[in-house]
Amino acid sequence: MITGIVIALPDEINSLTDKKISKGSIVFINRNTLVMCSGAGPENAATASKLLIDKGAEQLISWGCAAALSPDLNPGDLVMPQQLLTESKELISIASPWLNHVTEQLSSLCPITGLLAESTVIIAESSAKKLLNSQSKAIALDMESIAIVQTAKQHNLPAIVIRCIADPAGMSLPKSISHSLNRQGEVELLKLFRFLLTHPAELPGLIKLGLHFHAAKNKLKSAAKHLDIIAGFKQQTAN
Repeated sequence: MITGIVIALPDEINSLTDKKISKGSIVFINRNTLVMCSGAGPENAATASKLLIDKGAEQLISWGCAAALSPDLNPGDLVMPQQLLTESKELISIASPWLNHVTEQLSSLCPITGLLAESTVIIAESSAKKLLNSQSKAIALDMESIAIVQTAKQHNLPAIVIRCIADPAGMSLPKSISHSLNRQGEVELLKLFRFLLTHPAELPGLIKLGLHFHAAKNKLKSAAKHLDIIAGFKQQTAN
């Protein structure tokens, strides 16, 4: 049984493995686990999922960070949803024996199983996150998980989502981040430094976000210690 793991951003790779994986590359991190760094967004995630399946993946994992919509979630909280909500408000169930098994095995990390929403763009303002929470009852969102799950379902394969909260609902992303992102959702450091030179008041918020991201990666590293158990569960078909 080969498990394929999609990770959007290079900065999230070392939450799972010490191996160097460049964007667009597929690497075996052990005998039965393939990882691809897809780039941000649903199109990149869907492409990565198809490539992993072509390479032999029989089940998929969406791995990385997420944004909180619920004010009850804190940076570093582990989110393992049983349902996903598309931008078009379609509910997708991913409840399965595999998900139940992994949730139980990671119980010491207190996984949260609430609804995860899809966004095709970065939601930067806390007011927008709170509005989404109120309208959808989703507790968190990311840009890739639904594309990964939908691709898996198209191939009658199971998929699960393992995400950690990086930015809380009450925090707006620093404007320096939005200014510095490229089309792949990656921060271009030169743009970031130039923006900070003319907007030094942005620095405290940037440092705070960095600490939150560090907390999320640390929790993912804790989850990664159980990778053999996570990837070792065999389930033939998705629900």
